[in-house]
Amino acid sequence: MLKLLHILVICSVFQKHLSYAQDQSHFIYHGFNGTNLNLSGLAIVHPNGLLELSNISYRQVGRAFFPLPFKFNKSSSDDSQSLSFSTNFVFAIDPERHALGEKSGYGGHGFVFSILPSLEFAGSSSIHYFGILNLSTNGLSSNHIVAVEFDTIETPDCSDINDNHVGIDVNSLTSKISAPAKYFSDNEYKNLTLISGDPMQVWIDYDQAEMILNVTIAPVTITKPEKPLLSEYIDLSLVLLDTMYVGFSSSTGSMASYHHILGWSFNKGGPSQSLDISQLPPLPPPPASPPPSGPPQPHPLLTFVGIIIISLAVTSVVLILIIVAVCIIQRKKKFGELREDWEKEYGPQRFSYKDLYKATKGFKDKELLGFGGFGKVYKGLLQSSDTQIAVKKFSHDSEQGMKEFIAEIASMGRLSHRNLVQLLGYCRRKRELLLVYDYMPNGSLDKFLFQNDTPHLNWVQRYQILKGVASALLYLHEEWEQIVLHRDVKASNVMLDADLNGRLGDFGLAKFHERGSIPETTCVVGTIGYLAPEVSRTGSFTTSSDVFAFGTLMLEVACGRKTIEPHRPAGEVVLADWVVESWKRGAILEMTDSKLKGKYMVEEMELVLKLGLLCTHTTPTARPTMRQVVQYLDGKAALPEIPPDNTPRIGLVILNQDLSTSHEYSSLSITASVLNFGR
Repeated sequence: MLKLLHILVICSVFQKHLSYAQDQSHFIYHGFNGTNLNLSGLAIVHPNGLLELSNISYRQVGRAFFPLPFKFNKSSSDDSQSLSFSTNFVFAIDPERHALGEKSGYGGHGFVFSILPSLEFAGSSSIHYFGILNLSTNGLSSNHIVAVEFDTIETPDCSDINDNHVGIDVNSLTSKISAPAKYFSDNEYKNLTLISGDPMQVWIDYDQAEMILNVTIAPVTITKPEKPLLSEYIDLSLVLLDTMYVGFSSSTGSMASYHHILGWSFNKGGPSQSLDISQLPPLPPPPASPPPSGPPQPHPLLTFVGIIIISLAVTSVVLILIIVAVCIIQRKKKFGELREDWEKEYGPQRFSYKDLYKATKGFKDKELLGFGGFGKVYKGLLQSSDTQIAVKKFSHDSEQGMKEFIAEIASMGRLSHRNLVQLLGYCRRKRELLLVYDYMPNGSLDKFLFQNDTPHLNWVQRYQILKGVASALLYLHEEWEQIVLHRDVKASNVMLDADLNGRLGDFGLAKFHERGSIPETTCVVGTIGYLAPEVSRTGSFTTSSDVFAFGTLMLEVACGRKTIEPHRPAGEVVLADWVVESWKRGAILEMTDSKLKGKYMVEEMELVLKLGLLCTHTTPTARPTMRQVVQYLDGKAALPEIPPDNTPRIGLVILNQDLSTSHEYSSLSITASVLNFGR
């Protein structure tokens, strides 16, 4: 009888936990006493309820996860919010303190809030990967991990932007998007220092319907800001599994910090509950400084011993300084600027690293113009000529990066046209590559077209920009000594000078071949939305492929929106399809950018829209050449009458297939988006 009763109790407990795992959708903790979190590594809960993820132990991991998985019902088609979630927590990162209670100013690798499929962490790294991934697993789509990192170490291997940033990670610790720690208040973003030891509050919200993940951060005394720090389009149905765990993980390296979580709320399917700051446990006080005391009177013998010790110490310091000086000299010789035989042809274009370092004020963040997967772009001023420049700086860890670096020097160094961004020179040092360009004070065209916080371009300016880019492409295709295929014509690669003239830049993907020869390619490169359909099928690039991309650019300039916007209704996702349908209804001018407020020449607007559709024709031979495009835009030739039914589109179904299987097209170039100041 007792045995039967024991079995019934076990079954009851098992059934209770099973039901809890199925029904649990939210929780809120003001402190963590009695919460039964799954703790591992350094993680502990203090008697006052404070959760400590890690301490000042080196090269260790601390994790704290909710003990049961959440059902995200990824396969369910009934609940439109089955993947939505929201979480709110308060944290504090306190660096290692000296014996007198003073902060060292240095810390470990920060921590992440993560959603992952398992609490088995075999082989995870405690150094660069926050205790959830390692070098071999980082970046694998099979990880099924979504994380938000709060990082206090700049790790070049993960392309970190600085040592005080917040980032959104998907299956990799190389963030999809990141930004320096800031919060929005009084109509501006204000700086935060993650490792200050002060408590900060975080809100992470994912809306499945919009497929938008927002991350907001602020001091604990501030209510939730109106604008998030990060906002990224992510389809989590491609990442999350049906059951997932939520929690925190941190790691320490050769430097360490105290990582504390004071309170946490989570809700799957709706907004999380707001934390009551007054109910959160207090942070531990800093170690007390020893009381001051008068200096002890030294014994004569101790004084003599002290003199000997000081003498030995001074001698040791001198020897150490000599050794350090020798090491520095040897290091400079070993890691000085690299020079190879091929560079002799471009010797006059080479800048010294010292000059570029001074020009950019030591590559400080305040001189940063933009950053991305390719590296960073800095504004500079050459002291010798008082010339403003833009310096693109990236690593050449890969052979592909070196090939593109050489290609850009060899190509842009010899090209000369008023509507091309001029390459002024280059530099190589250690494992860094640097390209020097004319500074474009107005940045890239895409920010004027697609961002609401920038001045709007009027129609006259837009039309002149299109004519300028068309003239540059005609020069590349027909007027230079070789045929140059740009292969990455898009709004973010069109730069605007001080007079808002359009200049085509970024030749990292350019392909050169002799006239009369057939260009050969080994891989498909470019950006989805600008790739001609024959390129994705055959991998073959021609001048007609550049014409297709320019046609897409024309439609974007006229309509003021991106060529692909997945969040729109089905008939409006692909811009060219939408323009064709409007043309068929006799309402093509309804597609014009509303920011123009109807202030444009009707004939020019119709020309740009119809010529853009002709350039994006699915049949390459039906597209005009760039010489014909320039003649149409200059009014020297009349655009032939083309019924809208004779401008077939690539089709939404085919495009969706490309989007799901060809993401690598837009990420093959380390030098992508040269001088893209806003991205």
